Amino acid sequence: MSKKVDAARRAILKKSVAPIDVTKVDGLGALLRQFQGTSIQARNLGRALEVWENALTDPKRPTIFLGLSGPLIAAGLRKVLRDAIDWGLVDVVVSTGAVLYQDIYQTIGGKHWVGTPSADDVQLRELYLDRIYDTYVDELKFEDTDRAIGAVTEKFPPRPASSREYLQFLGEQFPNPDSIVSTAARRGVPVFSPALIDSSIGIGLTLHYQKNRDKARFLLDSVRDNYELVQILAHSPRTAVVYIGGGTPKNWINDGIVMANYAFGREGEGHFYALQITTDVPHWGGLSGSTLDEAQSWGKISKTATRSMAHLDASIGLPLLIGALWDRRKVWQPRSRLRFDWTGDEVDVSVRRGASK
Repeated sequence: MSKKVDAARRAILKKSVAPIDVTKVDGLGALLRQFQGTSIQARNLGRALEVWENALTDPKRPTIFLGLSGPLIAAGLRKVLRDAIDWGLVDVVVSTGAVLYQDIYQTIGGKHWVGTPSADDVQLRELYLDRIYDTYVDELKFEDTDRAIGAVTEKFPPRPASSREYLQFLGEQFPNPDSIVSTAARRGVPVFSPALIDSSIGIGLTLHYQKNRDKARFLLDSVRDNYELVQILAHSPRTAVVYIGGGTPKNWINDGIVMANYAFGREGEGHFYALQITTDVPHWGGLSGSTLDEAQSWGKISKTATRSMAHLDASIGLPLLIGALWDRRKVWQPRSRLRFDWTGDEVDVSVRRGASK
């Protein structure tokens, strides 16, 4: 072996994989720290912990956006997501309507039931049960939820509003300490759903529309969502993104930073911290599986961003990640919270110091 080859090998082989030692694991924080020295998706998840902690402790106080998609409530992640909001791990939530709808479904008494992927789906239909892989939901309770949403919307002023304003209203109308939308409303965390009608919340709104179509009524203004999101981004000296799944929330948050930078005069980079948990893969060309590196070509992710993309099921990865952050809360607490003061579609953002607890 030549000296040149030997030197090149030494330059590459700097760090060996460290075997996980479960006898030295004292909590999820220690486990994910050990993951950082391993390989494959364990390393990526361990790296995700590091990225999120960096965002939480950055003295520039990044605004952290949480994007949600997939069957997260059916997977049993409702309280995990609620806790992330309550503890101040995120500042803004962008979600599919389905995640938020199933949160409200549980608030009014609906449950997700243990089932099987090999069920007789024709029989389930006859019993008014819907299947989400190995989980059942009650179609009759879904209808109750649709009608409850339609009925409560009668209380909303008959005017246009963003999904953010409407979801805050739903969180206030359906109070529940275990609820995602209710906790966000109580904590003042904006929740957006840019494709809200592509969910059963849209069914409830259609019932409201049917009843009020010939008179003044609530109108969902999706373009106002863009305007409100861009304002938050414009107020943010630095941003971080946490994507659970992909889909519309990921694309919308990423597009928002581009809008803020070139259409609204924001001076700055793309998202400075980025992590994603997804089962989608990049080689089909879809956004959900597109890499965070690819997003750098669009200016959505900063050229110098710290980032990690873990390809694994969120029902496994998210509880491990949130649990590790809670286990290591001394690293990032107390973290100041953002205060969003809305006047119509205009927002003033300020920092509340030492308010993460």
